[in-house]
Amino acid sequence: MNSIQQQQTEDNHQDLSAQDAIEKIKALVQKAQTCFFCTLVSTGGAPHARPMAVQQVDDAGSLWFLSADDSHKNQELDTDHAVTLFFQGSAHSDFLQLNGTASISRDKAKIKELWNPIIKTWFTGGVDDPRITVIKVTPEDGYYWDTKHGNAIAGLKMMVGALLGKTMDDSIEGSLKV
Repeated sequence: MNSIQQQQTEDNHQDLSAQDAIEKIKALVQKAQTCFFCTLVSTGGAPHARPMAVQQVDDAGSLWFLSADDSHKNQELDTDHAVTLFFQGSAHSDFLQLNGTASISRDKAKIKELWNPIIKTWFTGGVDDPRITVIKVTPEDGYYWDTKHGNAIAGLKMMVGALLGKTMDDSIEGSLKV
């Protein structure tokens, strides 16, 4: 137990696996919508990070992105398929870190399924732009930090706790195993 949890009167740790982990991933990714997508995580050097928008989280918990075939990210994924994704859905909750494996394809049906007109900003040739690739990230594990009852209740509990001099934290955290 870490020092902040010693005064905690509520249980604020819950590890999740299988379908429960997938549901937590879907909920937190929906709130955040973007992440820092880190490549070269298993090479021993500093990982390379860039912001990426998640286009979809499927029922198996896989995350789908669109990317340019000539991007540094795609080149790095050719070398090392391991990735780490970092999400932040709000200022004080909805945090998620995922470790997984990325694969790249040119699946035209998936590109069309994921396509959104704003993406033409990066792919000026539209949905048929020859540079578009699909990146599928299959998460293996991760960690989350969230609130049990939302930010309003969490804020109220912190104010009451400060007034009473008690730790009243509505947070919940735990490992994820997909």
